[in-house]
Amino acid sequence: MATEPSLRMTDLVHVTARRGLSPVTAVILALIAFLLVVPVALVAIALGLGLLQLPYELALVLQRRPIAFPLHMVASGLALILIPIAAWARRRRGLHRPLGRAAAICVAAGGLSALLVALASEASVMARAGFFVQGVVWLTLLAAAFVSIRNGNVARHARLMIAMVAVASGAIWLRLVVAGVVALEGPFDAAYGIAAWACWLIPLAIALGVPEPNRADVNSRSASRQRGVW
Repeated sequence: MATEPSLRMTDLVHVTARRGLSPVTAVILALIAFLLVVPVALVAIALGLGLLQLPYELALVLQRRPIAFPLHMVASGLALILIPIAAWARRRRGLHRPLGRAAAICVAAGGLSALLVALASEASVMARAGFFVQGVVWLTLLAAAFVSIRNGNVARHARLMIAMVAVASGAIWLRLVVAGVVALEGPFDAAYGIAAWACWLIPLAIALGVPEPNRADVNSRSASRQRGVW
């Protein structure tokens, strides 16, 4: 998400650091996230562009949703890549703002197409419902984060963006769970139905459980900077 120059994701980093998260720990967590996000995102984009062969179940979805399915895969994969890059470029306004806007467009496209893809899925009713609600929540958080930044609520915007990323991370955890179930030869349908909800609800609950930084404290760091908008 593009933000005002007065709005820095480092504000959350400063708040977190004061609560005991060391720079080394932050780097390790970022590295782990990178190693998980990039492969999942690239595979999703490749599948959406037809560069990799789709599993049978996804091939059926493609037949039913020949436009929405590739759009969902490509847009969601790009969103996973663009969001951390936009956050990294937060100090470069000329780069950060267009990257944030592009990430928001990808989230909107990926979330809207996810609703159609969920309805056409070969998965169980429980799993389809989980994917559908995930798309709705993703879009709702994006809209709420946009409204917050337009209203100048820095702390709420940052927290909503973290929550949005937590929901998006469900795509990563789902694939890890599926790989584990297949390796252990567990009950796939039941596990998949539970994972379709748990893989994004749990990260979202963790994200929302983090106390919101003081709004005045966040804004005071950049009160003298020029105010910018989308």
